[in-house]
Amino acid sequence: MESAHRSEMISQLLWGECVEIIATAPGSWVQVKNQYDGYVGWVAENQLEEVGEDVYNAPVLAYLPEYVNEVNFQGTAMQVPFGCLVKGDRLMSKWGRYNVFYPRELGSLRIPEADRERMVIATAYKYLGTGYLWGGRSVFGIDCSGFTQNVYKMVGIPLLRDAYQQATQGAAVDFLQEARPGDLAFFDNEEGRITHVGILLSEERIIHASGRVRVDPIDNQGITNIDTGERTHKLRIIKRFL
Repeated sequence: MESAHRSEMISQLLWGECVEIIATAPGSWVQVKNQYDGYVGWVAENQLEEVGEDVYNAPVLAYLPEYVNEVNFQGTAMQVPFGCLVKGDRLMSKWGRYNVFYPRELGSLRIPEADRERMVIATAYKYLGTGYLWGGRSVFGIDCSGFTQNVYKMVGIPLLRDAYQQATQGAAVDFLQEARPGDLAFFDNEEGRITHVGILLSEERIIHASGRVRVDPIDNQGITNIDTGERTHKLRIIKRFL
């Protein structure tokens, strides 16, 4: 990671997320730690606004539910993507010196455990067709672990940022045939490093971000591209979070 515009994007901060500044660099760059997943990276200082501890520590109970949501930011309409988290009051929040008004209808993160499996699958399908973007975390472009992290975020289950980090969470499922809808399947490369993750729809189908968010067949060996018949990802482990 380098504090420069030419650097490769490794992740994104979504609108409304809080961060902690841990370092600064010339050119108005700041190194930050994402409050949600602990991820560290460099951002331009003009993308941030200082807020008080009351906002930083406020509970997150809702999210923006539409593919694109209109939010009023200091009197100006902004278009904000699906899944951005909402802190504070449902309709209005104070971010430092700025006023923010949210849409009246918000998605709730208070999902009963009995409904979580259904909600995970329904939310995953909302991303279907979204283009792949390395480091992406939104419906405007997303990578494999950003996809799984965001889907689980909507049911109130926090996942770490990268696939290999997510593989350290959850409870292991011994066999694909024992998998349930919503389980995460992880895949490794030739060196044994976990490099990919997707959400199982059944023991035979998976939804994942590869080129775009797509549904492909899966078996004990891994994923096969339904369009080309090519074996694309080798199955390593299955984890359950629901």
